[in-house]
Amino acid sequence: MSGIILGLGGLIHSLISAYIWVVIIAAVLSWVRPDPSNPIVQILYRVTEPAYQLVRRYIPTTFNGIDFTPLILIIGLQIIDIVFVNILNAMVF
Repeated sequence: MSGIILGLGGLIHSLISAYIWVVIIAAVLSWVRPDPSNPIVQILYRVTEPAYQLVRRYIPTTFNGIDFTPLILIIGLQIIDIVFVNILNAMVF
């Protein structure tokens, strides 16, 4: 049973890490103003925009014209990842 829990924890950790990289890539792309009709850009925006809207609903994220939504989202995801992995490790051991 502990192997299943550890495997599930590893899978969730990997998914969160992959999503953090997607957020980073989308944030970097927003600096260079890519072509909005590009399919890759559209996928990145479709994947990140719901999470951005969730963060923007509860926290003011624009200060002096700079949007800190990706940074806040990455910090939140890191906190969730650390807490979740620690809870799963405590369940196993």
